[in-house]
Amino acid sequence: MPAAERRPALIEAGLRVIAREGIAGASTRAIVAEAGMSLASFHYAFDSRDAFLDELTSTVVAREAQAVLPLPDVDGDLREVIEAGFVRYLDHLRADPAHEQAMLELTQHALRAPERHPLAVAQYRRYADFAEQALALAAERVGASWRSPVSEVAGVLVAFTDGITLTWLVHRDDDAALAAARAAADALSRMADPR
Repeated sequence: MPAAERRPALIEAGLRVIAREGIAGASTRAIVAEAGMSLASFHYAFDSRDAFLDELTSTVVAREAQAVLPLPDVDGDLREVIEAGFVRYLDHLRADPAHEQAMLELTQHALRAPERHPLAVAQYRRYADFAEQALALAAERVGASWRSPVSEVAGVLVAFTDGITLTWLVHRDDDAALAAARAAADALSRMADPR
């Protein structure tokens, strides 16, 4: 199997192992066993475990972006466009909670040691970039302008999304998550001036 095919198979296996066993149980041996490959396959596809974790993070963030972008086709004001984006994200979360649970594991893993901290920084930089893109598109769609730099608004969006995600993973309460998403959309829309 070429490396181009091994890499995605190992990423999927890694996500399953991390979601099921936590990062502590996600040894390279456990990942290759889950993927039905040899240990040499892992080292052929990735330079290191950190390189693997970085690509795994990039893969999940890209999926999150694809779940929300392009923005939903909503006729309405900024609040309604942002709320529709949250609803699409919640649909993505409910469809595969294990991916988000794995991302939380990866963040905590990266925060536990100074040498791994850059992985968490890179993960949240990707979230912020994606949030900036979504917010810029939302404002453009309705002709609004952000009162603060969009990077600051994106930080608020990421914080709201983290809270909604973790609370949903704990309680699995769709109605509460939707109510929180509506409140977050309302708060974010108040950070902009309408057309």
